[in-house]
Amino acid sequence: MNPERGAVTPLLLGVAFVVLVLAIGIGDVGILLAARLQAAAAADAAALAAAPVTFRPFGAESGPAAEARRLAEANGAKLTVCSCPRDGSWNARIVVVVVERRVALLGLGAVTVAASSRAEFDPAKLLGP
Repeated sequence: MNPERGAVTPLLLGVAFVVLVLAIGIGDVGILLAARLQAAAAADAAALAAAPVTFRPFGAESGPAAEARRLAEANGAKLTVCSCPRDGSWNARIVVVVVERRVALLGLGAVTVAASSRAEFDPAKLLGP
């Protein structure tokens, strides 16, 4: 009998383990990047929805923060900050929102991804050129 028989098995197990760890790491990076893009889209939608509501409701049933929250949740995120005060003047205003999205990674458990967005609304442009 050859004493080196079966020596390749631990080496193959080690290589398989390294490949598995790399695959999980690459998968986690992809999941994290996708979650970041989805959070950014939710933040954009929330800011764009809240901006016109700061002037007057425009069909919204509630205020700008509630409208931003509604759109963030519709896109799978949670609204954490909404700097969108009501303003009855005809001056331009900027709305800033921050949203968070929780995502489960394969190797590291759940993490939270945040994104922010700004939207400008100028009520004077409603009057035309």
